[in-house]
Amino acid sequence: MRHLSVHRVRTGVVGALITALLGAAGLSAPAAALSPDDPTAPAGNEADAQVGAQTGTRTGTQTDAQVGEALALTPPMGFNNWNSTHCRADFNESMIKGIADIFVERGLKEAGYTYVNLDDCWALPQRNAKGRLVPDPVRFPNGIKAVADYVHSKELKFGIYTSAGTKTCNRAGFPGALGHEYSDAQQFADWGVDYLKYDNCNNQGVDARLRYTTMRDALLATSRPIVFSICEWGQNRPWEWAKGVGQLWRTTGDISDNWGSMLSIMKRNLALAPYAGPGHWNDPDMLEVGNGGMTDTEYRTHFSMWSIMAAPLLIGSDLRKVPESAFEILGNREVIAVDQDPLGRQGAVIGSEGGRWVVARELADGSRAVALFNESGRPQRIATTAQAVGLPAAAAYKVRDLWRHTSANTAGTIAATVPAHGTVLLRISQDRGWALLPPAVEVGADDSVMAESGRTAKLTATVTDLGRTPALAVSAKVTGPQGWTVKAVGRTAAPVLTSGAKLTTEWEVTVPADASAGTHELTVAAAYHSPTGKRLTASVPASVSVVVAPPAGRSYLSDLSWLSAVNGWGPVEKDTSNGESRAGDGRPITIGGQVFAKGLGVHASSTVEYYAGGRCTGVSASAGVDDEKGSRGTVAFEIWADGVKAASTGVLTNAMSAQPVSADVTGAKVVRLVVTDGGDGIDSDHADWADLTISC
Repeated sequence: MRHLSVHRVRTGVVGALITALLGAAGLSAPAAALSPDDPTAPAGNEADAQVGAQTGTRTGTQTDAQVGEALALTPPMGFNNWNSTHCRADFNESMIKGIADIFVERGLKEAGYTYVNLDDCWALPQRNAKGRLVPDPVRFPNGIKAVADYVHSKELKFGIYTSAGTKTCNRAGFPGALGHEYSDAQQFADWGVDYLKYDNCNNQGVDARLRYTTMRDALLATSRPIVFSICEWGQNRPWEWAKGVGQLWRTTGDISDNWGSMLSIMKRNLALAPYAGPGHWNDPDMLEVGNGGMTDTEYRTHFSMWSIMAAPLLIGSDLRKVPESAFEILGNREVIAVDQDPLGRQGAVIGSEGGRWVVARELADGSRAVALFNESGRPQRIATTAQAVGLPAAAAYKVRDLWRHTSANTAGTIAATVPAHGTVLLRISQDRGWALLPPAVEVGADDSVMAESGRTAKLTATVTDLGRTPALAVSAKVTGPQGWTVKAVGRTAAPVLTSGAKLTTEWEVTVPADASAGTHELTVAAAYHSPTGKRLTASVPASVSVVVAPPAGRSYLSDLSWLSAVNGWGPVEKDTSNGESRAGDGRPITIGGQVFAKGLGVHASSTVEYYAGGRCTGVSASAGVDDEKGSRGTVAFEIWADGVKAASTGVLTNAMSAQPVSADVTGAKVVRLVVTDGGDGIDSDHADWADLTISC
């Protein structure tokens, strides 16, 4: 960041430019724009220049710019109410004080959670006669300063929200800060604000850099250290220019409490690793843990991936109402330590083939945090090596599982069978005491086993010694759901497994005649002893997909059950468009004005798999971008048969009518329907498999 005085001498020009841009938009800058709250202060550009003259250079040991640079040296941690309350009445003084109390009582403060932040709707829709913001007296009867004082009394910090526009994002039209930057910043400082989330609504087309830099200067002018969170949704690529303007910047639109939303945001943020570091963080939005829209497995993935991405950890759930599992996830200090590592490196993608993600992050002590993330809808083995994630060659390494809180030694292979939508988060290091640790043992099974009801399927399970030391008295066992029969075929034990050795076991799994179609979970477990005699156990999930062969003739695939479905935004919808993030919120499938009664509504990136059982010959559809997003959306459709691409459309846009696509799938057991983003990134890529049929 350049010295503050350089920015200050420009503030008169900034004020004039904002006034001109507001005028061009048909608006007038308020008399108090860019001026202090003092009603006798000059208005407009004259006041702006005076503020600059008064605060341009500080004497003493520290400039305002240096204060800004010292903020958020690790990603901010805390709370924001928006994800759980939006503008509902339960967002009020009582809630905010209650969250501060819970931070202390449940150990979250001690774990590192610091900020208790308000979001939109805290103010009245109109400023007072002096142009100042007025807190809603119903929500905050004692005012904002009283709430900030309460938060500070708990030795926590307090945050607030406004927008870099004339109004905030809520439809009620609460006042934004555009044209009021200096007076609002001073009002926030007077209240004791420590953190400002600065949104992007109603911005009147004013240049983003100008709007956010002006508020940066206004915050610095208060001489109060205030973390500046830039929330312009990644529209203007803030990662390229916002270092030195704010301490964090949103990289995406708002998150929703569902798997598709979290996954899409995670993927976009992962690509921005080079731009993050101490005092300047990529922000993929707040946490949804505890809000109820995802499973605990998915919430652990959410928390793990945000931590390995060095993302801010702002709790978005009402902690007065969440289940105990949410506290267990949010309070995992070993995972938090990854997020808060002082080196400040965001994790980089090592690989992602087949939805098997490996993301690694260098830590300050030289170790590596490694996330093995399974994007798919069934358990998968994910593997890498210590050297692939950046560690130097060594005889062995210590591997620490940050969710199981166990340690082992590995000869270099890092591998695990990861549940559907799950993440195994590890910390790998060189450790002279590795020989005292038990060997890491990998338990695994076939990635994909399919069987029809009443039939028997074969499953192969393995136990592998990944350690440098031997595993002794090794045994394996597979169990299925109640009513299922699981029988071993051959040996299930070995007296010793040396480094790299594997015990392979075969099992017959008989599916009950009344088993429902879908994925059913089995458990593969291993027991073994370390060289020191300690008995250990390990288990992983395996899955059997109970399938129903399509009927003879031509059928709509939307009338059949799929094997798995992964969608880039919200769930896959049957016989409607994708809609938004919630199930069932789609509209009639419409491509180029043509309405279709049947089909699948998806959003790139999307993969939907169906069982064909080797009995079908062809799949056909009319493919295109749904009209529900106007002129946006660019996608490509693909049909795969048993892992071989059988047909593709090329890139389709919203300007095109529905395009025919068909494929020969003769003999294929599994048909996979894929929609990609067309190579230009994901932006409203709502895609329709209209009139989608299979012939058998």
